[in-house]
Amino acid sequence: MLGRFLAREHPVDADVIVPVPDSGVPVATGFAEESGIPFRIALIRNHYVGRTFIEPDQAIRDFGVKLKLNPVRSLLEGKRVVLVDDSIVRGTTSRKIVRIVREAGAREVHMRISCPPTVSPCFYGIDTPTKKELIAATHSVEEIREYLGADSLGYLSVENLRRAVGDNEGRFCLACYTSNYPTAIQEPLIALRNRG
Repeated sequence: MLGRFLAREHPVDADVIVPVPDSGVPVATGFAEESGIPFRIALIRNHYVGRTFIEPDQAIRDFGVKLKLNPVRSLLEGKRVVLVDDSIVRGTTSRKIVRIVREAGAREVHMRISCPPTVSPCFYGIDTPTKKELIAATHSVEEIREYLGADSLGYLSVENLRRAVGDNEGRFCLACYTSNYPTAIQEPLIALRNRG
């Protein structure tokens, strides 16, 4: 449902829907079904490279992206591409992916993200960066689009995220998208986390 809601909320004229593997695959499938735009696996993932966004050093993250994804030029060249991913954290990985797709000959690159902008860190066990490292905490959607080098950028809204996952009563934690934590966060913990 995430992909279907995303396609309704941020439609785009394009030739092909391309997931960022592997996290973007289910959402890209729904986006393609809802939009009628063909789905293609045009980025091949090397499964021996881990999650790049959690690496401690930017140089390691950059190198990891280059090793991790290989574009299929014949599926991208001359095409208007919709890249679908699950999130944008710092923006550096997404920026590299947009560049890879453009270098493979894509005419346009449109990013669609299956969650709202991540504006706050998680204090409940997910290893997210400090607030100052989260690109959406300090930049508008337009500024992020420009940084990525994408032709357009669309995030799923909080309302449609809730609808897609059946959270009609507002029971799910959305603090990373809203900054409204379900429990009190101690100031020393926040200060320690933000020193990063």
